[in-house]
Amino acid sequence: MSSKSKPNSANNHLRDVTRRHFFGESGLSIGALGLASVLGTSPTEAANPSLNPMASRKPHFPAKAKAVIYLFMAGGPSQLELFDHKPKLEELNGKTPPDSFMKGRRFAFLKGTEKLLGPQRKFGQWGDSGASVSELLPHHRDIVDDVCFIKSVKTDVFNHGPAKLFVQTGSPQPGRPSMGSWVTYGIGSEADDLPGFVVLQSGPRGPRGGSALWSSGFVPTTFQGVPFRGQGDPILNLESPPGFDRAGQRLFTDTVGDLNRLRYDAVRDPEIQTRMAAYEMAYKMQISAPELMDISKEPKHILDMYGAKPGAASFANNALLARRLVQRGARFIQLYHTNWDQHGGAESLEKELPERCKQVDQASAALVKDLKQQGLLDDVLVIWGGEFGRTPMGENRSPAGRDHHVDAFTIWMAGGGIKPGITYGQTDELGFGITENEVHVHDLQATILHQLGLDHTKLTFRFQGRDYRLTDVHGKVVKDILV
Repeated sequence: MSSKSKPNSANNHLRDVTRRHFFGESGLSIGALGLASVLGTSPTEAANPSLNPMASRKPHFPAKAKAVIYLFMAGGPSQLELFDHKPKLEELNGKTPPDSFMKGRRFAFLKGTEKLLGPQRKFGQWGDSGASVSELLPHHRDIVDDVCFIKSVKTDVFNHGPAKLFVQTGSPQPGRPSMGSWVTYGIGSEADDLPGFVVLQSGPRGPRGGSALWSSGFVPTTFQGVPFRGQGDPILNLESPPGFDRAGQRLFTDTVGDLNRLRYDAVRDPEIQTRMAAYEMAYKMQISAPELMDISKEPKHILDMYGAKPGAASFANNALLARRLVQRGARFIQLYHTNWDQHGGAESLEKELPERCKQVDQASAALVKDLKQQGLLDDVLVIWGGEFGRTPMGENRSPAGRDHHVDAFTIWMAGGGIKPGITYGQTDELGFGITENEVHVHDLQATILHQLGLDHTKLTFRFQGRDYRLTDVHGKVVKDILV
């Protein structure tokens, strides 16, 4: 070979080693480096397909909570009929609201001619904390000293689907990772034979926003939420075909895993890891999922406390399943209960709101009591609330109802290092605006992550040339409500 041909040969070889080939084959892929930087693992560990991508990992700092159960009331429950009692609003029922309430503001249906609507339910003060709760939530009276009511939550989005997305993903547009995905991406799960992020649904239909609410967005799909069905098989097509025994299933899973591992070694695509983990999880869940869903083995007094009925599809059953999931190491359990959108008419505060409250009140309170009795509440953060609140002005419909309201609404939190028996934040005497301790949705998200040991400013993922996080460029931890 001539001296002139050697450089040409070297150049040809260098051309073959493309940028993509280098980052893929080196075991130091962009995805692996990003995951390693967030999780504190080496790039080799992050890229190693033998590791479970959902394996439990150390947080940024010691955590107060190990798991989250988010009881999401899809549709926006009326804080003015449930938690935020306003005697002045009752006094001014039917009066014209101040101009400042309507001028320059956007609502879903209000036109500017509506009148103030007083509270449609009676309130009382309960527990040593004297928390205000309406007659619609009688079982909540038993837990007021265990929860923190936040009456000063604010959001930016006034339509249902985008508002739900904003709470769950930090953005009103679909395509971002959900909160459960961020959490499991950050610290994995302690469940070996069940998904780390589980979604349970109840109510007449699914929540507006659909699967985008529990999507993993641009982080690997292994971190997306897994919806469980309330009846029958928890996941469709989980069982093996007839005549395909357990040994054959194991052989199939191992063989497919070996083929995927070879492919992963060649291209380093993190989605192959997701596929491998999914096959392995499905194999394990053939045993674990039916056992999880069989609540008939729970003691009768527990079933009665929740109002749960084995074999039924209900919020009560899902709340009990949430407790069983955290006992088995699941990290983030999201419950959606729909149809809290009481505008008036057929969707009235008079007829429909009591029905919704009856469906969730007993089980919501039972979950807090059950976790506490079993010594789990300190380690599990429970959240109850919707995507926004309701207006002090009633809509021009009969019976009465309220429009969407972004400026102030109420949620409650319990366990997981949250101060019990307190009320945080205040609204004005008509319940329109916040007068004390505003908590923006991004603040709420930052606080939830903080209780899990995650710094919301450091839990990032690089996508399309920039770093993303759940709280975008906003959010502050609400330290006043922390133990």
